[in-house]
Amino acid sequence: MVDNYVVWLDSVGMGDVGQVGGKNASLGEMIHALSDKGVRVPNGFATTAHAFRDFLAHSHLTERIHQSLEALDPTDIHALKECGAEIRRWILDSPFPVPLLNAITSAYEKLEGQTDGKLSVAIRSSATAEDLADASFAGQQESYLNVCGVESVLASIKNVFASLYNDRAISYRAHQHFDHQSIAISVGVQQMVRSDLGSSGVLFTLDTESGFRDVILITSAYGLGETVVQGAVNPDEFYLYKPTLATGHHAILSRTLGSKEIRKIYARDNLKDFIVTERVPELERNRFSLNDRQIHELGRYAVTIEEHYGRPMDIEWALDGVDNKIYIVQSRPETVKSQEKTTNSINRYKLKERGTVLAKGRAIGQAITNGTTRIIANISEMERIQPGDILVTDMTDPDWEPIMKRASAIVTNRGGRTCHAAIIARELGIPTIVGTGDATESIPNDHTVTISCAEGDDGYVYDKALAFELITTPIKSLPPLKTRMMVNIGNPGRAFDYASIPNDGVGLARMEFIISNIIGIHPRAIIDFENLPAESRDEIERKISGYGSPIEFYVEKLTEGIATIAAPFSPNPVRIRTSDFKSNEYANLIAGREYEPFESNPMIGYRGALRQLSEPFRPCFELECKAIKRAREKMGLSNIELMIPFIRTLDEAIDIISLLEENGLKRGEDGLRIIMMCEVPSNVILAEEFLEYFDGFSIGSNDLTQLTLGMDRDSEWMAAGFDERNPAIKESISRVIQACHNQHKSVGICGEGPSHYPEFARWLVEQEISSISMSPNSIIETWNGLG
Repeated sequence: MVDNYVVWLDSVGMGDVGQVGGKNASLGEMIHALSDKGVRVPNGFATTAHAFRDFLAHSHLTERIHQSLEALDPTDIHALKECGAEIRRWILDSPFPVPLLNAITSAYEKLEGQTDGKLSVAIRSSATAEDLADASFAGQQESYLNVCGVESVLASIKNVFASLYNDRAISYRAHQHFDHQSIAISVGVQQMVRSDLGSSGVLFTLDTESGFRDVILITSAYGLGETVVQGAVNPDEFYLYKPTLATGHHAILSRTLGSKEIRKIYARDNLKDFIVTERVPELERNRFSLNDRQIHELGRYAVTIEEHYGRPMDIEWALDGVDNKIYIVQSRPETVKSQEKTTNSINRYKLKERGTVLAKGRAIGQAITNGTTRIIANISEMERIQPGDILVTDMTDPDWEPIMKRASAIVTNRGGRTCHAAIIARELGIPTIVGTGDATESIPNDHTVTISCAEGDDGYVYDKALAFELITTPIKSLPPLKTRMMVNIGNPGRAFDYASIPNDGVGLARMEFIISNIIGIHPRAIIDFENLPAESRDEIERKISGYGSPIEFYVEKLTEGIATIAAPFSPNPVRIRTSDFKSNEYANLIAGREYEPFESNPMIGYRGALRQLSEPFRPCFELECKAIKRAREKMGLSNIELMIPFIRTLDEAIDIISLLEENGLKRGEDGLRIIMMCEVPSNVILAEEFLEYFDGFSIGSNDLTQLTLGMDRDSEWMAAGFDERNPAIKESISRVIQACHNQHKSVGICGEGPSHYPEFARWLVEQEISSISMSPNSIIETWNGLG
């Protein structure tokens, strides 16, 4: 049992939370338990809870503080402010007991003697109820960085003692029903990591929005980590996939370049050390703040720490710019998604209409709400926020927690998904959009808006109150079926979330969605970049920041989109359909009109295999092949299957298989399955012949119905007669299923027909179709209906 005033971190562990708090106990635990496994943690010392309680008793503060807090109504903002300020003043005006003063001084001098040069330390709080598995206390107390000299250390420790009674800390404890008297504070004193010359950030060992446990989310920016933690910058984001990290494959599922406009660094003037904030040069802003080697190293640290603690973790890290080594500076349990109870239903918010987008940022929470905006410049204006308002501000930090509870949603200019405000917003269940860049300028004050965080990684602020619905789908004991029930995935940003729905894999993932939503550039413009007009080159250069070349950007972003869909559904199959844009759709991409022909009926024109084999587009298709090969081989995602759309003739089938082989995608090699979309009447008539070149069919019922009945599927005049249940369509589907059975090959259908028409779904099952793939919102209801 620790009962000294000061202890060394390498002498404590998780059994000492009551005396050194969760943060310092965790640091000590990692130092002595994980150092041999390669996890670096700076050593140091900590004052104890015993020291804090003796400090209060020495100045007769214990009972005074208790009486003051007992009389406080924490919902009264004015009273909270006055009470907290008075208690903090009492603490700052009180002297250290001499034994505590001597203990801190002695420990600092010993730490100073262990360093080659001048000692600089970080002073961090560690409350005894902090960093528990069910409450984060994120950023409730103060931290001080680049502290030099024993006098500055003593002053900082006293400030940390006082910060136990910050307004935000008092309010948070009251909200979480913690007894103020039962909580003490320890202060950690650690040698500083020179991340002012490197980078730093926060990582979580799960996806913070969906709770998906097989990924690691890393946020990173230049300089000291306070900018990321406080939400002062929009950081870079990286997702790693744990299973492929464990097998030694390339494990980075995705990268998102943040603006990283400022950083905090050390400075020295008149023999005094301090921290300044500076602008990051544009060249550095346009680069990622971590390289692939460092990202993987951080990922391995994260897995090691998570395995040691046996739970998802929230970890702060720092990259030293002098020795180029990564250090772990804090580790605590993740307190939101890992604590959610398993339920017998799935809730999904869905917009029923669309509107003008006023702002866009990173989505926190997966909900939608309407409300009235209140643009708040600083915390002194907190009284303007009324219950149900939408708080719009430059950035929030933990000081804002008392008013965050009043808001129905929050929108900020700055911040990433791992900042303290985002963590608290998740705990409170408030949908939040961070890092919009310009919300305080683009959103009117006192204006009705809709906040949507239910559309993937991006959150949107829409003008006016749009209609939305909450869809609750009960999960019963789903009946066993011979037919595999698969899902269609468009947006990679929803893949982690949708993977939690019962499924047998992904029957359709559209490459064109990745191209249009993540890349946005015509692939021919990527290849011809140097010959483009200056205006187009400038626009593309802005989008490809952080990547070595336009082609590397295009291939890597395709790979990331493919991998992000494939990973959460592994080991179930994920069928990636190569791009099937029509010419009018390709024309809408950046520089697209320079390459696309005008067609009066693009639906049956320059698309599918014909386009992929054509001389102008073949190099573009080969970039898609490269991305699929990279995801399967470099990233180890062997559950990816390839699907080719709109093949009109047998010659096209032969030529496309040959082209795939030329690009390293040989059917059967390393288990690669190649599926053909069956959506043209010629595919039905010559089903047996087409199947010689493929591992199966996926029936595209929309195009098959359109071309069999001669009905434009986009025409409102045709809507009444456009029906997959038409006898001609059912006869075609039946023939295709039988042809596949005869050759022992798979046959599926990807479309909404089975979910719209339950009797059609039952008929497909009776025909012994191998799989039915539909939207995630439809699968459970359809599945239950087939039992």
